[in-house]
Amino acid sequence: MSEKADIALIGLAVMGQNLILNMNDHGFVVCAFNRSVEKVDSFLKNEAKGTKVIGAKSLEEMVKTLKKPRRVMMLVKAGSAVDDFIIKLVPLLEKGDIIIDGGNSEYVDTTRRVKECAEKGILFVGSGVSGGEDGARYGPSLMPGGNPAAWPAIKPIFQGIAAKADNEPCCDWVGDGGAGHFVKMVHNGIEYGDMQLICEAYHLMKCALNMDNSEMSKVFEEWNKGVLDSFLIEITKDILKFKDKDGKYLVEKIRDSAGQKGTGKWTAIAALDYGMPVTLIGESVFSRCLSSLVEERHKASELLKGPPTTEFKGDKKKFLDSIRQALYASKIISYAQGFMLMREAAHLYNWNLNYGGIALMWRGGCIIRSVFLGNIKTAFEHNPKLTNLLLDPFFNDAIQKSQAAWREVVATAAVLGVPTPAFSTALAFYDGYRSKRLPANLLQAQRDYFGAHTYELLNEPGKFVHTNWTGHGGNVSASTYQA
Repeated sequence: MSEKADIALIGLAVMGQNLILNMNDHGFVVCAFNRSVEKVDSFLKNEAKGTKVIGAKSLEEMVKTLKKPRRVMMLVKAGSAVDDFIIKLVPLLEKGDIIIDGGNSEYVDTTRRVKECAEKGILFVGSGVSGGEDGARYGPSLMPGGNPAAWPAIKPIFQGIAAKADNEPCCDWVGDGGAGHFVKMVHNGIEYGDMQLICEAYHLMKCALNMDNSEMSKVFEEWNKGVLDSFLIEITKDILKFKDKDGKYLVEKIRDSAGQKGTGKWTAIAALDYGMPVTLIGESVFSRCLSSLVEERHKASELLKGPPTTEFKGDKKKFLDSIRQALYASKIISYAQGFMLMREAAHLYNWNLNYGGIALMWRGGCIIRSVFLGNIKTAFEHNPKLTNLLLDPFFNDAIQKSQAAWREVVATAAVLGVPTPAFSTALAFYDGYRSKRLPANLLQAQRDYFGAHTYELLNEPGKFVHTNWTGHGGNVSASTYQA
């Protein structure tokens, strides 16, 4: 078969199919392959009918259709499936050919694969792909990283099919190794945070303000016209007003047990591994875990008593606006924490991350796309070495303006017994971050008391000392373990 395909794509679930059709729309010839070859025939006869998409019944046939350097993209389940395809593909490819993993793989796996493929002359790319089915079809956010030698060959395709924001593609080279998948992981963690914050706002409207779904939908519609303008606020407005066939609101029929695929958890684990206080994303993951304890919660609701009422008795219109401000302030904290984590990873792995560019990549096409990200891009353009978004004048001013309302919401929710874990942990982080002095001095004394772990004195930072607190302890400090 003559060379005619620009790229091959393995995996014909809905994301794979939509990406192929997107590439076709932008003038690229795609060879489609799936482990179940019947799916290839079905796709060509139906969704891809009338396009230039070609199909292959085997990996060997697929590779023969490709122009050089051969570009093969996989959209398969993360883990062993990716490694299995790499093992099968490498013998069929030549030096300089490219394998792209577009799934939600762990960044450590991508780092390993880049190295292993390079040893065999193959260029490996791990790319985050965000935007869901609609984004894949009409313009996703793409976050490629891996072997930089691959970028010139995939750049025209990736930037061609990506969403556009301010006439710029929501795609650029992220960095070496697992950088692309790390950035996608943080994106997904922030997505967890955004969703949890919106759910807490909904919970307060419903339980504290006794608003019905139509009223709440109108509020989110109004919020979407201001600083909270985003994809997730927009779809929340639609979800809240959607009625089932019986005329009742569908969302209120849905079991309150949240699922997760793991990327939020990976973000929280990375934060713990690297010592970064990404508390809001962590709390969002734990909130999903708590929601899954449905039967336990039902029993507890009968035994564990709270305040006599969850209804807010004050100025409801004012409190509703306070919820909006609390949501905005907490959102700023979530993104500040996410960028803190990326900065620490960049330092550890020697990645040269373009934080303003990353904000642009997320500005369109992806699930967390919002007007807000334009402000983040601007912040890093003004100061590429910005250590924390909270120190940028725009976000500093925004927090100051929202702070009183934010505190009112967290305090009132606690008094009413309405859980707001993400709002609360965001405020706690803010107060901790702005504190010149924290009680960790006592914690260090405790550690030294029971485990001789040592401490530093204020006037001698960097010098670790141990005290014999009881008079009958030793003077030797611990050096072989941490507690």
